[in-house]
Amino acid sequence: MELYRMQNRTSFGFSAENPTGTKGGGTRGKDCEKLRPYIQIQPGETVTLCDTDGPGMITHIWFTGYIGHSFVLRMYWDGMEKPSVEAPISAFFGCAYDENFADRDGSYPVLNSAMVLVAPGRGFNCYWEMPFRKHCRITMENRGDKAQTLYYMISGWYGELPADSGYFHAAYRQEHPVQKGHAYTVIDGIRGKGCFVGMTLASGMNGHNTCWVEGEAKMYIDGDTYPTMNYTGTEDYFCGSYGFGNDIILNRYQTFSGLYAGLYAILGDTGEMYNHQKRFMLYRWHVKDPIYFNEDFRMKLDNLGWTGPRYDDYTSVAYWYLTEPAALPVELPDDKEMIMK
Repeated sequence: MELYRMQNRTSFGFSAENPTGTKGGGTRGKDCEKLRPYIQIQPGETVTLCDTDGPGMITHIWFTGYIGHSFVLRMYWDGMEKPSVEAPISAFFGCAYDENFADRDGSYPVLNSAMVLVAPGRGFNCYWEMPFRKHCRITMENRGDKAQTLYYMISGWYGELPADSGYFHAAYRQEHPVQKGHAYTVIDGIRGKGCFVGMTLASGMNGHNTCWVEGEAKMYIDGDTYPTMNYTGTEDYFCGSYGFGNDIILNRYQTFSGLYAGLYAILGDTGEMYNHQKRFMLYRWHVKDPIYFNEDFRMKLDNLGWTGPRYDDYTSVAYWYLTEPAALPVELPDDKEMIMK
């Protein structure tokens, strides 16, 4: 973006201190006085965080407070009754193992990418651009059994959109465990014209590790029987190689967090080359290499090790744009089915 170019736009920001997002609608407190820095969401309650007319663009979302899977984030575009974005807040920000606050080094896991930032202390930031022509509504549901706190800021601008602007979509899936001998479905049932722009993955090892990253990522475009995009292995799809360093020289996994890809956190690592019950958190953004489709799109990811098919726990969120807002092709599992430790 060329920041020096003056645009015909008006900025907005929805927060606990300005829940209507209106001009001059923020705190009436005095200097250094907090009146409403957060909200409480009761069990079973859904709170509207942003409700506004377009045209405009969401450019940044920040959350903290309770950031577990019982908070479900939803986004509705242009008056749609069903959401085009639906995912537990933790998985949406690539942090599905939300009950583990320290990585193998005893620090907060930090996802430091161009599109999503998970900062120390669990500050969740999203930089995906989300255009809307007529209307935008963003909600948070508490599916847990006790009240939880949410701090938030949703910001963007009102103004003219390019005619070819698409709508942002995101959907959650999990298999705990993956059915042995069958590929894990990242997303299926996307219809229309658009582009796939990335995914997050949380993988939990069941049984002996034996290099779980042999599985291929496969993308099926516009009616494919066989995949058009066929990556060579799981670590290769997430832009690494050789077991993220575990297969050569060091004989241990090494984390990394880049602009568009990363294995940014390892949990439960005792330092052994192949110990049981490791947990990995990864992401891959197709920002420089979007996957375009005109009719439909689906993606699978094998769960495969050196010794053959595995039965690990896989949890993912897929992200894509469509020419029109659409209901999601998958449904969320029950809250209690999402517990990940």
